[in-house]
Amino acid sequence: MRVTFLGVRGSIPVSDAAMLGVGGHTSAVAIGHEGDVPTLVLDAGTGLRQWGRHIGPAPFRGTIVLGHLHWDHIIGLPFFRAADHPDAETTVLVPDQPGGGPEELVARMMSPPAFPVRPLGLRGRWSYSGYDEGWHRVEGFDVLAREIPHKGGRTMGLRISDGTSTVAYLSDHAPQDHGPGLDGTGALHGAALELADRVDLLIHDAQYTRAELATRGHFGHAAAEYAATLAEATGARRVLLFHHDPDRTDAEVERLTQAVRDATTVDVDVAREGVSVSLGTMVQGVVGE
Repeated sequence: MRVTFLGVRGSIPVSDAAMLGVGGHTSAVAIGHEGDVPTLVLDAGTGLRQWGRHIGPAPFRGTIVLGHLHWDHIIGLPFFRAADHPDAETTVLVPDQPGGGPEELVARMMSPPAFPVRPLGLRGRWSYSGYDEGWHRVEGFDVLAREIPHKGGRTMGLRISDGTSTVAYLSDHAPQDHGPGLDGTGALHGAALELADRVDLLIHDAQYTRAELATRGHFGHAAAEYAATLAEATGARRVLLFHHDPDRTDAEVERLTQAVRDATTVDVDVAREGVSVSLGTMVQGVVGE
């Protein structure tokens, strides 16, 4: 399995020069079977605009699984050039929730007067379907969806396996909504424990620090320290901190990561735009462009 980070920023894209080492595009992660073009995409933030640069020019044929429907996770859909192509075939999976069907829910952002094109108005073949908690077979991967706390609509955490290696993706997660937990960063609740159990790679919301939770935790995001705590509790082999705060510079992200690293025995690093991780029987490393 090969995991490529197209967008790693949280809440809103940024272009400040002091933030571009980590990356300014919002959440989008491409997953493919090793050696193949990725056919599974997690979330559709502005990182999708980087597909041609990091993946290639071929028309997209695959599935986009949306963890939830906040702007920063779907705003890249109409700008995904590889999917807006006559030869593309794209399925979009949307968490089941009240308020309408999957296409209708996406259209709340992507239709006039907010946007000139509706979800089925792009080129190529598009289809929208809902999904619920449980196991799903998607693009040759086994995908487990579990609802996790994050306010403002239903949010899913995901676990993806190819039978050899496994990735957990909790991009927007507010475990403090279930209580402070043992260390004040949030409860080790059942869904998080199941998703992260002994995974090779845990991709986790790290928008805040432990100190920031008191004043900012109600926005629905996690402290970076929680990611390491969850990994320790579940035996996750490696953590990549993700969904970086839009005001946090590269230097600040590095300092935060080092502080988390110093307080744990878990392998902790930064999810950076344009970087790929190859997973086999064991984590084999990170390679750049």
